[in-house]
Amino acid sequence: MAEKQKYHIEYLVKASVEMLYQYISTASGLGEWFSDAAVSRGNAYTFIWAGSEEEATLIARREDSLVRFRWKADEGEKYYFEIKIEEDELTGDVSMTITDFAYPEEVNEARQVWNNSVVNLRNVIGAQVS
Repeated sequence: MAEKQKYHIEYLVKASVEMLYQYISTASGLGEWFSDAAVSRGNAYTFIWAGSEEEATLIARREDSLVRFRWKADEGEKYYFEIKIEEDELTGDVSMTITDFAYPEEVNEARQVWNNSVVNLRNVIGAQVS
């Protein structure tokens, strides 16, 4: 089987860094846009989509900047997904960069899943595309 490859997607989001961080770092925030629902117990998260559950572990967090999760199915592997927030010092534009891994034949589909999720996020927080 082929190895998963890393990919990045960057989105501009019209929102404050602090508000956006709440939506990427808390179970209640993630449950509003990333999954149908999310529950956390410490660093253990359960994401629910249409009745199916996926478990992940929060493996890194930087206040107002970054969260990184590893799916339980990938435990012991180098794979993770990361959501990073950055604010341009000159323009004040806020961007959100997704880093994830997928098998080569699934990268386009995985990118589309993220695109749809970020559309959901923008709708939830009322942030239109820049």
